[in-house]
Amino acid sequence: MANQTKTSYNFVPLHFETQNMIKIGQYNTLTILRDTKVGLFLGNGNEAEDILLPNKYVPQDFKIGDEIAVFVYLDHEERPVATTLEPYILLNEFALLRVNYTNQVGAFMDWGMEKDILVPFKEQARPMEKGKRYLVYLYMDEKTNRLVASSKTNQFLSNENLTVNKFEEVDLIVSHITEVGINVIINEQHKGLLYKDEVYDDSIRTGDRMRGYIKNIRPDNKIDVSLQILGYENVEPNAEKILDELRASRGFLRLNDNSHPEDIKTVLKMSKKTFKKAIGALYKEKRIDIKDDGIYLL
Repeated sequence: MANQTKTSYNFVPLHFETQNMIKIGQYNTLTILRDTKVGLFLGNGNEAEDILLPNKYVPQDFKIGDEIAVFVYLDHEERPVATTLEPYILLNEFALLRVNYTNQVGAFMDWGMEKDILVPFKEQARPMEKGKRYLVYLYMDEKTNRLVASSKTNQFLSNENLTVNKFEEVDLIVSHITEVGINVIINEQHKGLLYKDEVYDDSIRTGDRMRGYIKNIRPDNKIDVSLQILGYENVEPNAEKILDELRASRGFLRLNDNSHPEDIKTVLKMSKKTFKKAIGALYKEKRIDIKDDGIYLL
């Protein structure tokens, strides 16, 4: 049985900014370097970086040189340590977590690790209470090089440079619910709004994850979303563009489902996903024929 008493081991601080270094707050695939009394030491080919996988997490069968997927975080003494436990949240992600206890420093939340994650008072949108769940974002505090969480989620979102397009299918996380509608996080990057009169599910709660669709992007970059698959009218602008191009090309385009995304982008200035949706709609309407060598106007 693994010894679970406190042990000491040599520790070399990890470099957080280098891409090929071991990443705190994320999964890493590392190589088993050596077996010791306290556990396995793992590495990624950088001799300056060895990290401990304590005995309690060591797999039953292993060989020196094997690769193992582990999550890396900071233990009670702020030392990087590996674990096979699965966290409820990763670095730079959102999740709904429960508060285990509060003290003079802040609130400590259960995120699946032995050591709870801290939400400092200054990072609480409203005072957190023991036993309640809150949507938080996990980030690296640059001053302390420690993982901390924040329920002030808007500061980690931006609609300045949008990475989504109208009618696109997206991932949504329910942020909070107001009288106007349901505020959502889009692809863990942008803020969006789902109007209440368009939601037919009364069970939606903060932290719920679902698929949605970009319904509208306003001039100020505010985004309206829908939970329903948008109809043909929403594909129509792209479908019409394809029809125009077909007419200009004597009724034939050397593009189809198997075309390379870059070829589609060059000819039509749209993504392959959008193209496939549009030609699918046109084919159902019997306005085009799709063949091995391309699409034909009917």
